[in-house]
Amino acid sequence: MERIDMLVIGSGPAGRRAAVQSAKLGKSVLVVDRGRRLGGVSVHTGTIPSKTLRETVLNLSGWREREFYGRGYRVKQDITAMDLMQRLHKTLDHEVEVLQHQFMRNKVKSAFAEAKFIDDHHVQLTTAEGEVSEVEFDKALIAVGTRPFRPDNVPFDKKRVFDSDEILELDHLPRSLTVIGGGVIGVEYATIFSALDVPVTLIESRKEILPFIDDEITEDFIHQMRDRGMTVRLGATIEKVENTEAGVTVSLEDGRRVKSDLLLFAAGRSGNVGSLNVSALGIEADKRGRIGVDPKTFQTSVPNIYAAGDVIGFPSLASTSMEQGRVAACHAFGMPLPPAPETFPYGIYAVPEISTVGMSEEDVRKANIPYECGIARFRETSRGHIMGVNSGFLKLIFSLETRRLLGAHIVGEGATELIHIGQAVINLKGSVDFFVENTFNYPTLAEAYKVAGLDAWNRMAPA
Repeated sequence: MERIDMLVIGSGPAGRRAAVQSAKLGKSVLVVDRGRRLGGVSVHTGTIPSKTLRETVLNLSGWREREFYGRGYRVKQDITAMDLMQRLHKTLDHEVEVLQHQFMRNKVKSAFAEAKFIDDHHVQLTTAEGEVSEVEFDKALIAVGTRPFRPDNVPFDKKRVFDSDEILELDHLPRSLTVIGGGVIGVEYATIFSALDVPVTLIESRKEILPFIDDEITEDFIHQMRDRGMTVRLGATIEKVENTEAGVTVSLEDGRRVKSDLLLFAAGRSGNVGSLNVSALGIEADKRGRIGVDPKTFQTSVPNIYAAGDVIGFPSLASTSMEQGRVAACHAFGMPLPPAPETFPYGIYAVPEISTVGMSEEDVRKANIPYECGIARFRETSRGHIMGVNSGFLKLIFSLETRRLLGAHIVGEGATELIHIGQAVINLKGSVDFFVENTFNYPTLAEAYKVAGLDAWNRMAPA
């Protein structure tokens, strides 16, 4: 029986980072993945595919140039599903190759098999060919990710009704699309297809989308979606979904019906713990397959078993999953850890992008912190005008008592890149004076930080 120091189940962001970190500590590592290639959900059906699809759509559709050349402008007039898939497969191949090389350099072993816990130190591996083996381990990390939630009353068929994994296998672009789910995945795909000039209806049962984002940002984002012709139905409870040869009809409880060529159901995900037999460890996953952990160490109720990534729930970001995997590996082998940063950024790769870090205006009000906001609209910057950016803005929130930056929120072009300036200032306890006193490259969108800082400074009493 093979014996290893660290067993990692899943090769997504959390798994790969934990594996490499453990190897760098001189430990023997085995990564088990039941897929045919390394990378996990992130590489094959999640983060990388959706972001590649987005970039391909923006390039081929000429979306970024339409403020100059008109809404009818396109780089390629007849965009097909094949155009989108070619770049996608090339990108995925590259990601897998980089990961394989990283494992090889660090002497991380990998196996393609389904894992099933026997007890807290033994696991059974079964390959697709039916070969069974047993491995003994000292520590283990569960990083199996999630799969799309598929309710029984939705008639999935991969022809007209898709989940968020299946939508990547489209063989043609739809004439119209209904997206159910106003979370990150639903919003991203809805706006990506809208950028291809596909008529899109977004349905969300709650009265808001992206509830963890600052309200002013989501209000502007919804306005931009509707301004370009998208239909957004909020507070709309679904009564029935019918799938026929003529198309898909969604009946809402308020009596309205939404008809479209295709439907994407993207309302929630479930942890991939079904075949792991975690009950043999004394661990119970919740009804959505999520595993509870210590939020600082990612240790489960079983001391030598850890869990990280989407399988532990919010925030379910590739970036945070990587850090969770690293922290779990360090804790497992007794390495000291510095305190976690106060904040980390969220990135939503919709069209336009949304990114946020720190406290929202709603958070600040609940905490009864006296505050002031500064706003900078991209269209008012020279770089924004050069790029043809006619929408989007940066919002900074400052404490009136300490003058420190409490939150940074962006909707618009380059949001997920620009947010890191705000992240650094918040975690380094910087104040409004940083933005007023420092020079930013000109012309850049990053200059919006100085504009927003001055906007707030003008309304704040001198230090």
